[in-house]
Amino acid sequence: MSTQAATAAARRSKLTPEREAELYEAVICLLREGGYDSVTMEGVAARTKCGKATLYRQWGTKPRLVTAALDKRRCAVFTGIDTGSLVGDLREAARIAATSRDRDAELMEAVSQAYIAHPDLRAALRETVIEPEVAALDAMLARAVERGELAADNPAIGFVAPCFLGMLRIERLFEDRFADAETMRTFVDAVILPALKVRPSHGGATEEAERSGGSEV
Repeated sequence: MSTQAATAAARRSKLTPEREAELYEAVICLLREGGYDSVTMEGVAARTKCGKATLYRQWGTKPRLVTAALDKRRCAVFTGIDTGSLVGDLREAARIAATSRDRDAELMEAVSQAYIAHPDLRAALRETVIEPEVAALDAMLARAVERGELAADNPAIGFVAPCFLGMLRIERLFEDRFADAETMRTFVDAVILPALKVRPSHGGATEEAERSGGSEV
């Protein structure tokens, strides 16, 4: 079921917005705690003291309920970052990623597993969780091109969002290497910026961007 259909189904209900938000938050918490398979209509009903019949009448199935809950969260963590420089934007994204890591890691893990195992949720997960983050990171790069900080034909541009989000995904698998909050900042400075041929100053401002072959931007 599409997110639009799930939202339309929700709107037919007499539930108040506050009650809907409570139900959606219960779904998100269950996803974080135990993954997609831990989300059940019975579990959501028990956690929110809501009748199971209400949930079935409202959403019909678990996939529809989970889709609606994720749709309500459709807001990229990195949306709104605009420091005026690419270095500043990516470092701010790294800071936010570090501060939100503990809270959102479980959800990202659940989403990643469900993405592979449940084709019926795949489109909804891409739309509600993955694509907003990719779009926000891509927007940072597009602004950098417009400002002349970054060459439009730099082949690394298309790999930044996948690498950034991929690092967040695997960071927990390498806790022996990446245990501190500076991991993402170091990743930006040591991997992302060199790949983009952008040199940060010690203060964090962007210096002259360099293109392959030594030509100017």
